[in-house]
Amino acid sequence: ITNLKLLIDCNFTIMKKIILILIVLTNWKLMAEEFNTTILEDKNGLKYSTVSNDPLSARIYTLDNGLTVYLSVYKDEPRIQTFVAVKAGSKFDPSTATGLAHYLEHIMFKGTSKIGTWNWEEESKILASIEDLYEQYRSTTNDEERAKIYHDIDSISGEAAKYAIANEYDKLVGSIGATGTNAYTSFEQTVYINDIPSNQIEKWAKIESERFSEVVPRLFHTELEAVYEEKNMGMDNDSRKMYESLFSGLFPNHQYGTQTTIGTVEHLKNPSIKEIKKYFNTYYVPNNMAICLSGDMDPDATIKILNSTFGKMKAQDLPEYKAPKETPIVTPIIKEVIGPDAESVNIGYRLPGLNDKESIIAEMMSMILYNDRAGLIDLNLNQKQKVTGAYSFPYRLNDYSMHILAARPVSKEQTLEDVKDLLLNEIEKVKKGEFEDWLLEAIINDYKVSEMKELESNKNRANTFVKAFTSNIPWSEFISQTYILEQLTKQDVIDFANKYYSDNYVVVYKRTGEDKVVKVPKPPITPVTVNREQQSEFYQDLMALETPKIEASFLDFDKDITKDQLGKNIEILYRQNTENELFNLYYIFDMGRLNNRELAFAIKYLNYIGSDKYSADELKEEFYKLGCNFDVFSSDDRVYVSLKGLDKNMNEATKLFESFLANPKADDEALQKLISRSMKARMDRKLDKREILTKAMVSYAKNGEQSKYKYRLSEADLKSMRSEDLTASIKNLYSYEHRVIYYGPKSTGDLKKILKKLHKVPKTLQAIPEPIKFEAKDYAENTVFFVDYDMVQTEILFLSKSVNYTPTLEPVAKLFNEYFGGGMGSIVFQEMRESKALAYSVRSYYQNGKDQKESNYVISYIGTQADKFHDAINGMNNLLDTRFA
Repeated sequence: ITNLKLLIDCNFTIMKKIILILIVLTNWKLMAEEFNTTILEDKNGLKYSTVSNDPLSARIYTLDNGLTVYLSVYKDEPRIQTFVAVKAGSKFDPSTATGLAHYLEHIMFKGTSKIGTWNWEEESKILASIEDLYEQYRSTTNDEERAKIYHDIDSISGEAAKYAIANEYDKLVGSIGATGTNAYTSFEQTVYINDIPSNQIEKWAKIESERFSEVVPRLFHTELEAVYEEKNMGMDNDSRKMYESLFSGLFPNHQYGTQTTIGTVEHLKNPSIKEIKKYFNTYYVPNNMAICLSGDMDPDATIKILNSTFGKMKAQDLPEYKAPKETPIVTPIIKEVIGPDAESVNIGYRLPGLNDKESIIAEMMSMILYNDRAGLIDLNLNQKQKVTGAYSFPYRLNDYSMHILAARPVSKEQTLEDVKDLLLNEIEKVKKGEFEDWLLEAIINDYKVSEMKELESNKNRANTFVKAFTSNIPWSEFISQTYILEQLTKQDVIDFANKYYSDNYVVVYKRTGEDKVVKVPKPPITPVTVNREQQSEFYQDLMALETPKIEASFLDFDKDITKDQLGKNIEILYRQNTENELFNLYYIFDMGRLNNRELAFAIKYLNYIGSDKYSADELKEEFYKLGCNFDVFSSDDRVYVSLKGLDKNMNEATKLFESFLANPKADDEALQKLISRSMKARMDRKLDKREILTKAMVSYAKNGEQSKYKYRLSEADLKSMRSEDLTASIKNLYSYEHRVIYYGPKSTGDLKKILKKLHKVPKTLQAIPEPIKFEAKDYAENTVFFVDYDMVQTEILFLSKSVNYTPTLEPVAKLFNEYFGGGMGSIVFQEMRESKALAYSVRSYYQNGKDQKESNYVISYIGTQADKFHDAINGMNNLLDTRFA
């Protein structure tokens, strides 16, 4: 193999292909020796597989009915993260009923013949007639006839709703302490999520196994209205429109590009309950599903419970899926998207899918370009401020993958075509091998650090199982990806780049302008009666089951956190990391933008300058080589100086960043570019509807003209900035009072030795300057603020000032928020969405201030169609008046 690899530099195309295959096969042979699969038997007599060198120590079971179960024990907290994954994504939607997988996801929260009804015998008769009416509605083209049929659907749905117990599923999982209850649909899969207490695994299994036993589309027309709203939200989202355009260009034949997950307007307007049931019966079968659990559990006891519940599901044959083939792209495909947001460029390359082992090289290719620190795009474009917010990432799917690059212009004068050329130029550098040899090893170190961080979360651990299952990749192969990346050479990446990156890309120019969007029309819906108080027999039986007790364990800051001193005036808060070899070191200053606007800007400037020893690029590279990440961040009230990464390199990394902060080197060119970019960013934020509503308008409503949002350096202030003044502010930072927080493997003694030697501070520290104060505005009467924005939907926020922050209100507010405006079982969700179909997105909550000087607020949000504006406001006002009072 070594001799053959020498021939890669030759121009024999066939030989290159043979060599690449040989290299990949050899790597996989080595991998097999490192990640052996062993079959074992548990205490129940059930067989499971494990893989050597598995960081999750996973057990993988396949039950008799074909259901796959992944279990990983991780006792960070007494909870279990659960995912139920179904290989039933939007690529499996019938071409005549797109959006079906996603709509079924919504329906799966409506219950079954046992959950969500108090009289299934009577309800089922009415639901059957509704199902038939939808088929008539779907096959009718005459508008008058369709209106009449829908009127019948609306009327009969009101009768059916009398037997429904609204969102009993959410009440069930809420009663066992579940959090994060949700689901999502993508191209390959639909996944259902819950985070449960570890003593509730049996009740959870009973609920979920019943839930997945059948589909009952109750409250169908109100939920369909919610999907209409979601579609309209998507048409208001420039980013979503851009990606849909990019995918359609990359995949003119495959469902990745021909079908969107949410579906077409025409198909949403003509739903079919029969098609939804058919889809469920086809794909929601145990041999097409996986249960993915990570947390505090006994795996033997857990699999016994899962086998006795989910094991009752019946397997059946699955239809064969044949992925449509795409022809090569030979010339660039250019697309444009118009919308109110700031302009941007997105470029996409089509690559082999996950089933092609060569596709993993796309991960390395992307990280050479962009790793958020020392990639070519990081240093050559972002660091040098040639564009704004450039990035790169691979999107690897089963049949094909994509490599996506994006950036925004740095000024009004820079065209989108200029931005595209700058991005493409970085790809050309990879093709020519114009990147440092050390970069591959540094990327692997960074990759390993990221993996270690991810394994500290049960959610990430369980989600790793989901990825492996829905990608159809054996666990031994899936966890070996880092090993495979380690074997790649610089030449492998160069060959890959030259093979797959030429003029075969799609570019989407997102331009600012008015887009003529046709919204999904609102059908007339009569609010239905929502039964909240009744309970199904299933609910009552489940609540009667006894649950093992969990001993409460609370943090004791005096015992769990070690307090020490560095000198006379710097407090150290310490906690040892016994799990892995990562550390986190923070210097925290209780002052931020509201204490010193100039310092906040100096901290931004710090990202673009070097020191007396290293240039800005060299600093980024040195930290990246060490597997460490250095950052300085300023919020309204704090400055955070942080260093994170591999503990074995902490000493060297601390030397590096302490030297940098002590000796920053002024750079006038970098400053002028930052000033220009800052002013451009302000213009872009004025085009961002979320920024306008949730930040600018909220701040204005709370404080009036003199608000926190507007408390920033003026254009004149920015232009008068001097590099020397900013670097002086940085050098002076350590003269202010601050504290040290450390979490890592080192002992307190070793930590203090490093800090005493490297963290140089004056003997006497300056007191933190007082922040500017903003008075919360009082309103004598209801006041309305409007912003006109080009969008299909209307978004509304209600704010009402309450008392100042009071610690004793914290638990009461949390409990009330869950009841009133939190999850799917809350009053607000049930009334506004389930009963009246007045909004897709709706919430209301009591928000506590940051401290006793800051006011609490009641905040309510509605995202709805413009023609529901008045009804939605009246509905929310009624709830606030009658329920919140």
